[in-house]
Parts: sequence; structure tokens; C-alpha cells
Amino acid sequence: MTTTQLRTPVSAHGASAHLTVDGVSCSYGTHRVLTDVSFTVPAGRPTGLIGENGSGKSTLLRIIAGVQDPDAGTVRFSVPGGSPVRVGLLHQEPPFSPAETVADAVETAVRHLRDVARAVDDAARALAAAPQDERAATAYAHTLEEAERTGAWDVDTTISTVLEGLGLGGIPRDRPTGELSGGQRARLSLAWTLLRAPDVLLLDEPTNHLDDAAIGFLSATLREWRGPVLFASHDRAFLDETVTSLVDLDPTPQPHATTGDLVGDGTGTGIGVTRFSGSYSQYVLSRMDARERWERTYRDEQERLRELRAAVKDQHTVGHAGRGPRTEARAAKKFYADRNATVVSRRVNDARARLAELEEKQIRKPPAELFFRGLTAADPAAEHRLRASGPAVTAVDASVEGRLAPVSLSVGAGEKWLLTGSNGAGKSTLLGLLSGRLGPTGGSVHTAPGLRVGMLGQDDTLATADPDSTVAAVYRNIVGTKRAEAVPLGTFGLLAGRDENRRLGELSVGQRRRFALAALLADPPHVLLLDEPTNHFSLVLATQLEAAVPDHPGTAVVASHDRWLRRTWKGWHLHLEAPAE
Repeated sequence: MTTTQLRTPVSAHGASAHLTVDGVSCSYGTHRVLTDVSFTVPAGRPTGLIGENGSGKSTLLRIIAGVQDPDAGTVRFSVPGGSPVRVGLLHQEPPFSPAETVADAVETAVRHLRDVARAVDDAARALAAAPQDERAATAYAHTLEEAERTGAWDVDTTISTVLEGLGLGGIPRDRPTGELSGGQRARLSLAWTLLRAPDVLLLDEPTNHLDDAAIGFLSATLREWRGPVLFASHDRAFLDETVTSLVDLDPTPQPHATTGDLVGDGTGTGIGVTRFSGSYSQYVLSRMDARERWERTYRDEQERLRELRAAVKDQHTVGHAGRGPRTEARAAKKFYADRNATVVSRRVNDARARLAELEEKQIRKPPAELFFRGLTAADPAAEHRLRASGPAVTAVDASVEGRLAPVSLSVGAGEKWLLTGSNGAGKSTLLGLLSGRLGPTGGSVHTAPGLRVGMLGQDDTLATADPDSTVAAVYRNIVGTKRAEAVPLGTFGLLAGRDENRRLGELSVGQRRRFALAALLADPPHVLLLDEPTNHFSLVLATQLEAAVPDHPGTAVVASHDRWLRRTWKGWHLHLEAPAE
């Protein structure tokens, strides 16, 4: 595959800038998210930010960008002369209004480059008017150097390269951004961030909505970026090929004395970070080994603590407490009593000292890790109930004008299908037809009688839920009180128990998506449709979900750009082509 190469934007500080995070902590009410987080991101070394959903990745990126204040700690940018630093943050909200056209949004991003180019013209005119003026000559040389360094002369070429590289080249520039699809708006937001050429680049899930070509373009761009790059991503293949190091926010072994108040169910909260130099694949193995050592050390320490506590309790006498000295003489009795008291005191004090030292230094208990319990965890009998024969869903020349070219597909009961294709090929649209959420403008779609179809879409299915209600209350409203009692939210291993009493609006994007999956699986459908199921999910959950699909007794259709998932896919495969213009 050929990847379009972008001339890497050059910021004012370029490779001289460094990002330092020092002791950052942040809480939402009583919920601790980040605790004493410290690390450095050097220029020219793209760094991946990983951790479970809700571990604080998005919060940390907002704090670094200055959008949110930490409870404690500082963020520093090391640049020559203390010059102002421009920080670029890609997050969930587009940086342009729905009324702006694509051209308007792009021009907003490159406005500073246009200003640099105009400054050169102004300086050139001033120098032409006063060719002997040294200040005019110096100003012209300075603006010319700035234009060359920032690429201001190539701005139009850069715009075309970025838009084309991210799959937006065919969109009319006069189209309002409010008329773009969700995926197109996300890609335009990424383009806007790259075109600003900030000194420090912060990206939150940048590969969502990107196809292979766009991911290749972004990966090449980040590897050549001259300033610090820090990004949170669920994309394992992208992490493998792009980062030079990783920062993991998940909990690590720490003394219990400093973390005792943070211990709870679920994933817990980390203190500090784990820094790893290398690829994601290498880190997975390293982390597994580290977790095993942590659990073994904790078990050994707890056993030693039990022994020392027993020793403190039992070692109050020496020899045989009921046996007196050989002689009954008063002096002998006093001698033996004094000796016993001295030895007992020494032994008890020694045991107490060892116990106090170990209690002070003992490591925190490894918090329980969330583990997805499967697609049919809510119904042990689902394995038999979901099995059927014959076609489950059939599409015959089904199409949606402008969104999906005619496609015919027969999904047999129990089959597993993977839908792939470039952005705009209609993967989400086809899932919408199979689910019944959309109607075809051509052809037909048929679902076998008696089969229920359930879909996890890319959009937030909780958008209409009250963000001030607790997670548990929203779950009851969605699945019904009777089913919520029969199938508690904790059944699935998707959310920590403590999160059920939090406000829905306090959950991260990944946690909300976990919640949406749990609500869908509370009554497992016969036909399960998953649209980009690894988007916003943690790396661990994405892997567990992928492993669960092949063994699912029902029918499953998955649409995904995820290259890691595609490499291991064993089921049926349908590749879609974009409809002709």
C-alpha cells in the first residue's frame, strides 16, 4: 500500500521542545482519577498513553493542554528562551461549528501560516521602500526564515495532502461541517489539529474512523513530527508501528501505607505511571510478567505478616512456662524469672520491629482487574436458545442512495461475518439495514421470524439518558427493573462495582460504551451487530471481546477497521467498495 507523505509541519520550537508532567493528581468529587503522575515526553519520540477505561487518559490530556486544572502538580514545556508554546489537542468535540464550511474550518487551522506569509510580503514591501534601512532588512530576513521554517509557502499543498491523506479529499470544500457524517467530522478535526502544526501534539483516540490508508498516513506523520507527541489509543497495531515508548496509567505495585485509602473493587486507581521503552507487543508480555510478580510478592508478604503477628502474640515466655527452676531457693527463682523476662522482652521487641517494618513497606494488594465474562454471561441457557438453522438475515441488492452500493448477503444462523472497506464504503449503513434502524432505498432486507437483532453502534446510545442519574438507575430504565434484578450490571465484568453509583455523566467515553454493551447483552440477541467494537475500549477489553466472538453461539456481524482484529479473523469476510459518485 502506498502512503501519501506529508511534509512534517515545523513549529516555532520544533525538536527543541520537551513536555514534562510532574506530580499531577486529579479527582472528580470523591473519585480519584490521577495520583502523582510524572513523566517526560521528549521531542521526536511519539509516546503512547494507555490504561483501562476510566483510568484518566482523556483527563490527563486535557490537563496537559491547559483545558482543565489539576488538583496538584504541574505541566512544563521546555523551550528556548521561555517562548510561548502552542499545544494542539484532538479530543471528542470538533474545534469548528456546524455552520462553518470545510474550507472555513481549514482556513481557521492555517490562519497563523497565512499570517506568516503576509508578514513576508509586508516586510518585502517595507524593504523595497527603504532598501538601505537595516531594521527593514532584518525584519525581512526574520519573516523569511519564519516562513521557510513553518512551511508557510507550502500551505495550500499541505492542506491538500492532509485532507487527501485522511480520506477527505473528495468532500466539497463548500459543504457545511454540520452536514458531514460523524466519521468525516472526526477526521476533519484530526486534519485541523495537524494543520495547526502545534509545538506539542496531544491526540485522544486518533485512529477512530480511519481506514488503512488514513492510518498509514497518520502513522508516518507522527513518526516524523519534530515536537513532543503524546496520544491515547486503543489501536494495538497503530501503537506497535508508531510509538517509541508507552506510559501506562493502570495501578502498579506501591507501598500499602500510601495507597490504602485508594484500594477498592474493580480496576482501582494508579499512583504514578509505568514507563516502558519499546513496542506495545513487547509491553504486553512485560506487563503480564510484572503482574505475576506483584501477585506473588503480595502473597509472600501476607504470609510473612501472619507469621510475625503470631510470633508477637505467642513469644511472651521462654522455655517451658509451667516448669520452675530445679531448686526452690528464693535466689534461683528470681534469677530464672529475670532471665525469662529479659529474653521474652528481647524476642517480642525484635518481632514487633520486624512486623512494623514489613507493615510499613508491604505493597498494595493487586486490585481486581476487569475481565469480560462473555457475550452470553447474562443467560447460561443462551448457548441453546441462540442456536438456530437456516439464514438469519438476508440482504438482496440492498442499497442506500449515496451511502451504500447494492449488496447481497446471506448470513446463516451461527455464522460470524466481518465487514471491511474504506471510509464511505457503507459498513455502518449495512449494519443499520440489517438491524432495521435504516430502510433500504433499493433492494430488500429480511430477518428470519422469531430472531431478535441487537446492535452496538458507534454513536452514543446513551445520548438521551439523564447524565445526572446514577449508572445503576439508567441500567434499570434501559433493561427494565425485573431484568436488572435478574442480570445485575456486574454480571459482565465491564464496569467496576463502585462505578454503578456514579453519575452517568461522570463516566469516560470508554466506560459509557462498556455500559452500552452491557445493556445490549442483558438479554442476548440472536443476531449481534457490532460497529467498530474496539473503538474507545481499553486494549485488554478489545482483546477479550475479539476472543469471545468466535465462540458466540448466536450470529454475529462485525464492522471494523481494526487491523489487529482482521489479522486473527477466522470467519466469513465481506469487503465493501464505496458507491460511485
